[in-house]
Amino acid sequence: MRTSLPVLTQPASQPTAHAPPARRRCRTVHVGDVAVGGDAPISVQSMTTTPTHDINATLQQIAALNAAGVDIVRVAVPRQEDADALGALAAKSTVPVIADIHFQWKYAMAAIDAGCAGVRINPGNIRKHEKVKVIGDAAKERGIPIRIGVNGGSLEDVILDKHGGVTPEALVESALNEARLLEDVDFYDIKISVKHSDPWVMIQTYRLLADACDYPLHLGVTEAGPPKTGITKSAVGIGTLLAEGIGDTIRVSLSADPVEEVKTGIGILEALHLRERGLDVVSCPSCARAEVDVYSLAERVQTGLEGIDVPLRVAVMGCVVNGPGESREADLGVAAGKGKGQILKKGEVLFTVQESDIVETLVHFANEMADEIRAERGAGQPTVSA
Repeated sequence: MRTSLPVLTQPASQPTAHAPPARRRCRTVHVGDVAVGGDAPISVQSMTTTPTHDINATLQQIAALNAAGVDIVRVAVPRQEDADALGALAAKSTVPVIADIHFQWKYAMAAIDAGCAGVRINPGNIRKHEKVKVIGDAAKERGIPIRIGVNGGSLEDVILDKHGGVTPEALVESALNEARLLEDVDFYDIKISVKHSDPWVMIQTYRLLADACDYPLHLGVTEAGPPKTGITKSAVGIGTLLAEGIGDTIRVSLSADPVEEVKTGIGILEALHLRERGLDVVSCPSCARAEVDVYSLAERVQTGLEGIDVPLRVAVMGCVVNGPGESREADLGVAAGKGKGQILKKGEVLFTVQESDIVETLVHFANEMADEIRAERGAGQPTVSA
């Protein structure tokens, strides 16, 4: 990894029309079953807003994010009770969970022991630097990556004084210093983010960092604001870098329901021809409110839809409280409870069926919708309904 910073330059090449840009070469890490970096598809992340120790509420929000298309979810761990909840969240979440930790090295160890798919720390703010090695050794043994996150609002005073404020060079120097703390303990399964609330500063910073290391990069405009302004800032910052082939995983930071972050992130990828959904069966992790066997129901729906090869998201939710809202985020869905299932298509409630008819109904409508998509594309070959 280079230790000196390159001069700011424009990207060497531009993508051709209607083709994804050539990706920056970098390492690959695995967050659970989601590959990040290398040739892996660019993943979309978000962060829960529920108290992490409220396991049911957090799992319900993760289910909603899953229905919206999220790939990875981050949860904050500011207290011991949050750390204590990580085992249940990691075991029941329908997507990989990253624990977001500051200062407390014990919480990082708790996240690793709990089976979280990743940990986000700043090695420099772990008060006992010798514990960075403990964290690195444990993460390496479990195959868990660590994301280093540097933000414009949290730079060290010595770096601020050196660079005269929050500059792209200051952010990158801080990130490389943090990375070296892990490299010094022989840990390299690293992702890096260098976020700023100003899209232009953020763009310049990631360009520098992309040239200075070969680690996967997590893109984001931090504290982008409410949707009216935040979506624009995020699209400009994240979209510009992705169009240059820089970036391996993204998070849109909005002062809004995190589902909106996911929708915006997916929209950015789709606009750049970097994502097209295929069949995606999403299901809630189940909780004490579930009144149907969600696991069995989701498995049967997944089996019934084998062979669908067009973009279609089908949600199987077992909660009559939050299920309807979560199912609306999918193309087709069911909110099940008390022996019945409310069928939703494109956010609209169609009707209610008996639990025994849920799978057949979803398979019928899913195949019908898949045929419509193929007809629009001119493919013409119908699916065979199960």
